[in-house]
Amino acid sequence: MEIVAASTLGRWAVECLQRVGVPPPEAALVGESLVQTSVWGIDSHGVLRLTHYLRRLTIGSIKAAAAPVVMRTGPVTAQVHGEDGLGIVHAMLAMEVAIEMARENGAGIVGVGHSSHCGAMQLYTRAAARAHLVGIAMTHSSSVVIPHGGRRKYFGTNPISIAVPRATGEPVCIDMATAQVAWNKVLNARIEGHALEPGLAVDENGDPTTDANLARANIPLGGPTYGYKGYGLAFVIDLLCGVMNGMTYGRHINGMYEELDKPRKIGHFVMAIDPGRFAGAETLETTVDELVADLRTQGDILYPGEPEERAQRERLATGIPIDDAALRDMREWSTRLGVAPPA
Repeated sequence: MEIVAASTLGRWAVECLQRVGVPPPEAALVGESLVQTSVWGIDSHGVLRLTHYLRRLTIGSIKAAAAPVVMRTGPVTAQVHGEDGLGIVHAMLAMEVAIEMARENGAGIVGVGHSSHCGAMQLYTRAAARAHLVGIAMTHSSSVVIPHGGRRKYFGTNPISIAVPRATGEPVCIDMATAQVAWNKVLNARIEGHALEPGLAVDENGDPTTDANLARANIPLGGPTYGYKGYGLAFVIDLLCGVMNGMTYGRHINGMYEELDKPRKIGHFVMAIDPGRFAGAETLETTVDELVADLRTQGDILYPGEPEERAQRERLATGIPIDDAALRDMREWSTRLGVAPPA
């Protein structure tokens, strides 16, 4: 394990992306977004995913210089065609369009199609909250989660995020998979060589396992007994992100890691809402602060998004931990691209 400064990782990520043909503004957005995600402590979606992006960019299943197209379909609606480019670029563009419409007309609702993995959803909802809007974002993904009552993977982890601005400090922000954990956490457990907690995954026969190497699918949020809740959320998120954007669904989505030569063709769905159009607008942000303070009287309770803020303070001061296997992968790509490795 090595500890690497966020700034060092950021420079490395941006340079790698530029070396495979990503234009500088998009390379900066993607590289800095991945590092920011790691700074929040969300290693499953952070800078460790960059080498996977580099593989797809090199193969061509993610187009490095794709130019996404925005189509305004109404006063508060729009569609982004991603042209099989980088998902972080598409989702951030979609939220920027949603914010613009929310300022103009009270709400902005944007669908994205022909896209790829777009990282942590709070990248986009926090952007809306920083603009004093309520942000909502979700995406579907390839099949890694069994449906409740089933034994074979069908839906993706299909995460959702909602962020609400505060008068002081960072917004309240929930960002969660509709599975017990993100699949990337299983992959990280394989790399790092540690066991999974019980109740997170099943093996190829649909039986529970704590061995990350035997894990073949996640369990829906709520576990073996109450997993119908996560399953239901995953179902409707797939409809909003996939079907409504003209993309496919469930087990028919191209695998993230298994089919590297095929574009992902996945969809995202983002919203920005102007709280100024509602009765509580004048007091919303101060009331959020009051609610947080009131919760503190009940014990050492963290509000949604606070764990990320605590991780950010620590990791900006001390650096981001990178395990040896991931470092080897980073160094191999550094050599291949002629980029100084992060150290």
